[in-house]
Amino acid sequence: MGAQVERRRYDSMRRTAQALETRAEIADAARRLFVSRGWAATTVRDVAREAGVSAPTVYAVYGNKAGLARALADAADLSAAPAQQLAELEAAGEDAQRQLAAMAGFDRRLYERAGDIIALLREAGRAEPELAAVYRDGRGRADQIRLAVFSSWPAGTLREGLDVPTAVDTYAVLCSVDVYRTFTDERGWSPDRVEQWWADALGRQLLA
Repeated sequence: MGAQVERRRYDSMRRTAQALETRAEIADAARRLFVSRGWAATTVRDVAREAGVSAPTVYAVYGNKAGLARALADAADLSAAPAQQLAELEAAGEDAQRQLAAMAGFDRRLYERAGDIIALLREAGRAEPELAAVYRDGRGRADQIRLAVFSSWPAGTLREGLDVPTAVDTYAVLCSVDVYRTFTDERGWSPDRVEQWWADALGRQLLA
């Protein structure tokens, strides 16, 4: 009896692992095709073929193409290690410059690991309302973190004449995927150098 229970337990674990592997394979296939072919030119059937599964499997796991896009956006955020950002923000205490450095590090990881997906969602969203909503939600979550951090600073931390909403806007412009790609793709900067430049520039632009 004990052996049967143990076997059932491992069978359950094996099925869970296989399901997670299938999800990852589908997401990886979607990413490759969406980036190489574009959103409009890629079908669910194409993604299924690339992942080596059936189209019904893709629908069962993600629902539709928009579901795939949402999954990729979530994976992009997770790839940047949000838990690491939170730990660094907490470790910074009331040091605003260190907090900005932690946030710049998150954005560097995000664009380094998933900048292609963010750019894809933004461009495809111009014609697809569902994708526009996915992109907008992602940017909104980022703004909420910046708003929370900047609002927690004591009076006098921000540069004179700068309010919190304007600080959030300034951050979003400086630490954008376009700026990251200009530095890395066109100017040959390393991700480390971009991250350091961001931290320095944010301090100069935002802090008293």
